[in-house]
Amino acid sequence: MGKLDVSALNGVNLRVEAGEFMSIMGPSGSGKTTLLNLIGALDRPTEGKVFIKGTDIAGLDDDELADLRNREIGFVFQFFNLMARMSALKNVEMPMAFAGVPQEERKKRGTELLERVGLGDRLDHRPTELSGGEQQRVALARALVNDPSVVLCDEPTGNVDTETGIEIMETLRKLNKEQRQTFVIVTHDPLVARSVDRIAHVQDGLIVREETIR
Repeated sequence: MGKLDVSALNGVNLRVEAGEFMSIMGPSGSGKTTLLNLIGALDRPTEGKVFIKGTDIAGLDDDELADLRNREIGFVFQFFNLMARMSALKNVEMPMAFAGVPQEERKKRGTELLERVGLGDRLDHRPTELSGGEQQRVALARALVNDPSVVLCDEPTGNVDTETGIEIMETLRKLNKEQRQTFVIVTHDPLVARSVDRIAHVQDGLIVREETIR
């Protein structure tokens, strides 16, 4: 920032195993979102390496990064980031379109995932016709549709009420158990802390403590 060097992360070392259900927690400004962006290949580290399934993503060019994100990483954001003019099904189909999946297969897979997250009767509804919890489940189905290696969730309960937040966490946990889907959840919500298996606590750009819950 101008002449001032700001170190968002410094000396972080984190390993996430396939099938894990874990959280990165810390106060605002601690570096947890930057860490998530690095894991998700949205940012490049100025130093160090980030590996996904053995591939050092820091060495990939922009096109290779985009391809890797589409194939290997699913994203669930706090504010859903759905396309307002598209139906729930069309929103879920979008990552498959970028991956070159045929139209018939996109519709089949998208419908199955929306049914799995409890929205089989909302396929043709646009985001403005859905509740916050329903929009988040659409975003979750979209994140899962290309069968990614890991799903990264940035404050998935931060924009919904407590009861809906509990439902979202139950849905995530169910998918983790049934499909062995890997989830990394960035949050400061204690509700999430009661749901995950492991927590990496981030403060001032460092992982200061790792905690196994169950």
